[in-house]
Amino acid sequence: MSFWAYILLCADGSFYTGHTDRLEARIAQHQAGEVEGYTQKRRPIRLVWCQEFPTRLEALEAERRIKGWSRAKKEALIAGDYERLSILARNRQAENRPSTSSGRTEK
Repeated sequence: MSFWAYILLCADGSFYTGHTDRLEARIAQHQAGEVEGYTQKRRPIRLVWCQEFPTRLEALEAERRIKGWSRAKKEALIAGDYERLSILARNRQAENRPSTSSGRTEK
């Protein structure tokens, strides 16, 4: 059995990230408004990215990781722009490190 992480583009331009073991059926549920919550009031939706995983845990971990990303990083993933994705990841890591140029190490 395969599991999927996916990103939907909602009618309001926002992204929704989820995971499932039945991708086509889940997308149809979102489109029909059968999934309560975020996408229900933001239809129509469109699948813009998905990736298959061998286990539910890996798909869930991907979903959680992507949910924490900036819009720019999600857009790079959707576009398949892995160079930009890598740059954005490095920039984010740099933001989270304290600067030592001033001699201070606190954030």
